[in-house]
Parts: sequence; C-alpha cells; structure tokens
Amino acid sequence: MHIVIFVAGTNLHSNAKTLAEAFQKGLIQEGISTSLIRLTDLSINHFSLEYYHPACSLEDDFCRVQNLIEKADGVIIATPIWNFSVPAHLKNFIDRIGGFALDEATHSKGQLNGKPFYLIFTGGAPRTAWKFMLHVTTMHLPESLKYYGGVVLGRHYEPRCMEGHGQFGLVVDKRPDSLALLEKKGRWFAEIVQQRAKTGRLPWRFRWPYTIRLVLQVFANRVLHWIEP
Repeated sequence: MHIVIFVAGTNLHSNAKTLAEAFQKGLIQEGISTSLIRLTDLSINHFSLEYYHPACSLEDDFCRVQNLIEKADGVIIATPIWNFSVPAHLKNFIDRIGGFALDEATHSKGQLNGKPFYLIFTGGAPRTAWKFMLHVTTMHLPESLKYYGGVVLGRHYEPRCMEGHGQFGLVVDKRPDSLALLEKKGRWFAEIVQQRAKTGRLPWRFRWPYTIRLVLQVFANRVLHWIEP
C-alpha cells in the first residue's frame, strides 16, 4: 500500500512539511509506504482549458503527480494558510487534478471513487480564528476534492505558527504534543486506508456523506440541465 503526501509550504523546513513528516511517521509505523513531495520542487504549468482532459501532457511534472494520485491508496495535503487562503501554487495544483479527476464528457462527475484524503493546515492565527473563519475561507480545498470524488477523512489546523509578534518561522518542531498528535493521526489514517483496501469500502461514518453527496450532485446536475438546456 502507498500513500502520497504533497506539501505546499515554500520553505525547505516549513511548519507544514514538519507536520507532514510526523504524519508520515505514523503511516510508516503501520507498514504503509509513502512518498513526500514539495510542490515547489515541481514544474507544473498554470491550468487552462487545454488540460481539461485525462490524457497526461509530458511538458511538465504533472504526469508524475497524476500517476502518483491515481495509484495511491490515500493522499495527504499539507499547506500553510496565507491571507485567508492557500498558496496559489496549491490552488493551481488542485485545478490541474480536475483534468483527470472529472469525467471528460461533462467535467461534472468525480472519478476518484472515494479515495481517502487528509488535510493539514498551518497558520499564524489562533484556533478560534480557524473555527469561526479560516475553515470557511479554505473550504474550496476539501470541497474540490469531494467534487472530484474523493473523501476527506479529516482536517488538522496548527495555530500560532509564529516565532514572535508579526514574525513567521518554523516553530512546530518544538511542539512535541503537536508532532505526537499528527503521528497518531497518521496511524489512524493508515488503519482506515487498510480497511478500505481489505473490504473495498470506507467505514460507514465516512461512506454515507459521500453517498449522499453523489446523489445530490446527480440531482443538481439534472435540475441545472433542465433549467438551462
């Protein structure tokens, strides 16, 4: 079994990468093989309509990304929150995924077939800001993955990633409780992925929202087609 981890942090030793590595450690403890990739190490062209098809173009590194996601048993995305949203290169990455993760005919039917995802966010704001605002301003990330047919099993937000007032920097490496928690979540994610591989299904608490979403999406598409033929 294999799980791929994408890190959107731009610093070589970022808070997002450090937490992703803790999560990765938990996966490895459960016997899962992993790949950790920094998006800034890849050359991925900006999304345009020419990429709206599943055939992979060899002109950039996205072929490698597509192959990894399609073959992976699960996907982790770790990202900082900048100015209420995620970095532009992550947004572009998500848009490019839609080229193969949506059906070619209508671009409205997800093709990821319930593939499990987990999201790790870091930010300078306190946890209260996440609860009341930032989880909403970053909602496009999990909602896009769900639209593509993925299932987001969970989200972690790491608050106050600042060395001092107005000074951002690597701090989570000095937070043993946070690292232990992400390691634990990695083991938890691995167990669910292993269960899905064995039974062909996710646990019911994740499966029923996914099923309801599929039904509502089909219904909404039909209504829109009827309203705007």
